[in-house]
Amino acid sequence: MTATDRSQDLINVAAQAAADKLAHDIIAFDVSDVLSITDAFLIASAANDRQVRAIAEEIEDKLREELDVKPVRREGEREGRWILLDYLDIVVHVQHSEERSFYSLDRLWKDCPELPLPADALATRNRPEGARTDAAGNAVAEDES
Repeated sequence: MTATDRSQDLINVAAQAAADKLAHDIIAFDVSDVLSITDAFLIASAANDRQVRAIAEEIEDKLREELDVKPVRREGEREGRWILLDYLDIVVHVQHSEERSFYSLDRLWKDCPELPLPADALATRNRPEGARTDAAGNAVAEDES
């Protein structure tokens, strides 16, 4: 079994939303062959707690606006270190970089096929962890000297 087209659509919108808020190391795995509860995981990292929250909020907003879906469960909002958004078809993990390194979900799911992502989301694999954002988690251009 492979992830459905609907799951891929959700992953694409969520990944683009995460990239728009400067998430880094965005990756998606098709977990449908090993889990019966969901088709795919999207994992994204952020440099600080505020950015973790901003990325999760942007993902929720974009999925609601573009695909008219809301998460059935949201966990980790208070701490802001690892926010999980469960959309049944997909589960989104937005993690602080330290949590990402410690829990290593990428290593845990490495045997599952990666799902294709929008170009902006793929580009985040080379984005520096400390990319600048404003208080709302929006990208801030570096001043040119």
